[in-house]
Amino acid sequence: MRKYTLVTICLVAGLIKVAPAFAQFPADTANETESNVIPYTLPDPLMMTNGKRVKTTDQWMKVQRPYLYHLFEENVYGRYPKQRLAARYQVREESRDALGGTAVRKQIRIFLKPADTSVHIDVLMYLPANAKGPVPVFVGLNFKGNATVQPDPHIILSNNLVFSSVEKRNDDAARGTTASRWPVKTILENGFGLVTACYSDIELDKKDGWETGMRTTLQHELKIKPQEWGAIGAWAWGLSRIMDYLETDKEVDAKKVAVMGLSRLGKTALWAGASDTRFSIVISNESGEGGAALARRWFGETVKLMNDHFPYWFVDAYKKYNKNVFDLPVDQHELLALIAPRPLYVASAADDLWSDPKGEFLSAWHAGEVYSLFGKKGLGTDEMPQVEQPIGNTIHYHIRKGKHDITLYDWEQYINFAKVQWGDANH
Repeated sequence: MRKYTLVTICLVAGLIKVAPAFAQFPADTANETESNVIPYTLPDPLMMTNGKRVKTTDQWMKVQRPYLYHLFEENVYGRYPKQRLAARYQVREESRDALGGTAVRKQIRIFLKPADTSVHIDVLMYLPANAKGPVPVFVGLNFKGNATVQPDPHIILSNNLVFSSVEKRNDDAARGTTASRWPVKTILENGFGLVTACYSDIELDKKDGWETGMRTTLQHELKIKPQEWGAIGAWAWGLSRIMDYLETDKEVDAKKVAVMGLSRLGKTALWAGASDTRFSIVISNESGEGGAALARRWFGETVKLMNDHFPYWFVDAYKKYNKNVFDLPVDQHELLALIAPRPLYVASAADDLWSDPKGEFLSAWHAGEVYSLFGKKGLGTDEMPQVEQPIGNTIHYHIRKGKHDITLYDWEQYINFAKVQWGDANH
């Protein structure tokens, strides 16, 4: 049996046994001192409901994985719609000589409701201009609009609202304002493409965003009520619709698509990766509570604090565990395990204690036991690495210096990881 650090595993039907001392989880307080972390018990991802442990990949894929996935749907993220829509794709703009001749730029509109052209996702793509064949790509949602990704005057300004501290629309002053998070030049030079869309196209990131978002506008087509899933689920579902388009674009290698995200969009990327196995690499950048970090660790943000501030991200059932997190039938190492055997990268930042870097690391470590079923190696150690000393195999992890953000250092690690996982430096 795998060695566990500060954790014991219950071997009875995968359920959690809580000692009386655990009853008062300090849910309203964010602890940022490691010595204050209280003991906790993690559910065993390999323990089936019949009391037997998973021994084969067939058991995992056919029995245990669907069971755990349903628990996440029911208790955390809500239903992930399986209904396929008759989407329509419009190339709004294309240049074979973008960014000084180094890139192909495409701007695609994905219409998701033929009778209502206002229901759409606007996708911005950059591919290397010198590509000799289909290109592997990174796909991720952005926070503040496509125009903010690059100071490129040809990016079409959206009429849609974006939500940051205030609701507004992109204008010329917004161009390139988040370019540090999207090092397009580096991505292209390494032979990869970048695909992005603004998460506000899917649903505004606010309490009543669902009223005008796709959880409402597409509820009849998807046969799902807005309350049956949260905003994280909606944004993740939108990533799958972008994946649908990528499968039609002959300039993209749809077998080599890495889904990634920062913060709440890191949570989104993990749920998209668990729900849609077409994403061949999954990357979580400082996704924290409700993402890669263990819920049962009292460190940084707690389930209650997150639900208090962002009650619309998850389903209402998640709120049952605000003060009873030890009763939650799953924990985030099991979300990461749902991605097996596909490559997974989890990243933290040293000054981002709110996201619980150690909890993110431990979650990735514990997910490795499922990867081992497939003959894949996980992190290889239960000792958290030093700052900017990446570790791992099919599961990778690093913690870098600095604050909650995504930086060039992070991207360099993801690019190198993708090169290794996808076979060779030339893809």
